[in-house]
Amino acid sequence: MRNINYLLLSCLFFTISGYAQQPGAIIDVQHYKFALLLNDANNNIKGNAVVTLKFIKSANAISLDLIKKKATGKGMLVSSVTEFGKPLQFKQDSTSVIIKTNAKKGSLHSYTVKYSGIPADGLIISTNNYKHRTFFGDNWPNRAQNWLPCADHPADKAAVEFIVTAPAHYSVVANGLKVKEQNLPRKLKLTHWREKAPISTKVMVIGAADFAIAHTGDVNGIPIYTYVFPEDKETGFKSYAVAKDILPFFIKNVGPFAYEKLANVQSKTIFGGMENASCIFYFEESVKSPTIEELMAHEIAHQWFGDAASEKSWPNLWLSEGFATYMTNLYIESKYGPEKLKQRLLADTATIFSLEKTHLAPVVDTNINGDYMKLLNANSYQKGGWVLHMLRRKLGDELFWKGIRSYYAQYKDKNANTNDLCAIMEKASGVDLKQFFKQWLYTAGHPVLMIEKSFDKASKTITLNITQKQDTLYEFPLEFTIDGRAGIIRVNEREMTMKFSANSGNLVFDPNVNLLATIEGL
Repeated sequence: MRNINYLLLSCLFFTISGYAQQPGAIIDVQHYKFALLLNDANNNIKGNAVVTLKFIKSANAISLDLIKKKATGKGMLVSSVTEFGKPLQFKQDSTSVIIKTNAKKGSLHSYTVKYSGIPADGLIISTNNYKHRTFFGDNWPNRAQNWLPCADHPADKAAVEFIVTAPAHYSVVANGLKVKEQNLPRKLKLTHWREKAPISTKVMVIGAADFAIAHTGDVNGIPIYTYVFPEDKETGFKSYAVAKDILPFFIKNVGPFAYEKLANVQSKTIFGGMENASCIFYFEESVKSPTIEELMAHEIAHQWFGDAASEKSWPNLWLSEGFATYMTNLYIESKYGPEKLKQRLLADTATIFSLEKTHLAPVVDTNINGDYMKLLNANSYQKGGWVLHMLRRKLGDELFWKGIRSYYAQYKDKNANTNDLCAIMEKASGVDLKQFFKQWLYTAGHPVLMIEKSFDKASKTITLNITQKQDTLYEFPLEFTIDGRAGIIRVNEREMTMKFSANSGNLVFDPNVNLLATIEGL
């Protein structure tokens, strides 16, 4: 959804309502149809975008995000806007195209935007390691507007079609199912992909390259495909085939796969992997990566969390990245055992504590101020995953998975924030989780415990003095073992003293790696 503030455009003499920081107040995009013309002579693309939207409020103008052509020669220039063939007045500023209309609340309108230019970003036109030309969409977080007129915010989800005309040697992949592929005159080829499920612009993409393509197999009726560069065919087909083993884990534990196919694509993404809906892009060297299984598990987990059930706003990014991180850990645990999970959690702990030395902020961070790339940090990924791990231990596996399945079922094809997740988990478990969510997600840092221990051999008694050193008081269970026995201390005060009998003074705290905390003094 997209709003824009009231302002006067002197050249068009009409007003516009709303603003992008308040998605949902004016329009809700229902469907995009992007017809794109690619070529090998230069990096200029031609586009014809049909944007169908519903008006949440009456308005006399709307704005779609689109980066205008600049002095550098890069950017998009709009040549016309029409509705059912009728020309409409429009104005293009540096970041948007503003369209004059006369729309009533609840009405549906389809606007056709004709444009062209060289993408400054978003659509990466480059060459691969083998010097072959490639085109890859790379929209996260809000870079789709560099090549697609759209409502470029995660909260506005819509169905999408890509109709790509390109030189015939290219294979084209995109979201959804391929509905048409047709050879055209002048050695061109048209490829039409259609995604019926509503998705955010951050995960709407095309990929055009000289691909070797394999049908890896089907899982629950979902076809899985591999797209790799022909020179990497043997290695890529083998390494990407692990997707067929990963998909069943998430279907079984979380819920149905939201899309009609899954393509795993070797690409030129700036990220290690990009979870485009039903069309995941991986970095070029991924086909040779020894960690390809965990990378693919992470990106496939995103198909549920981030793509189908998406965050309402960027500060809630952990609902995407934290979930994908922990779901990967759970997949690895299911396949390789609990010790492997512990190793991954300990590595994540070190990463989290390292970040806190230079960037002390809560997981739900509202102080990013538009630079969303800064959210790609250990808070969103590793700490978000750790919070889910502690929630799992707090509730137990049965209630944890019940809540996760309920969350996915409720917000599939929709958007949620952190409070929505809390409410779902409380309902599923019957446990009040407000303090848990507040301290772990809305509070910067982590518990730092000073534990002083003394052991009286005569009475065989251990005395513990536990102090929370951090500013904000936390409540949590502190697990320990002594003399082969397991125990739990409910830490909920600034200072606590306790005594208990033991045959020795050898205590081990958090032996199963279930608490994100620093323990000092032992």
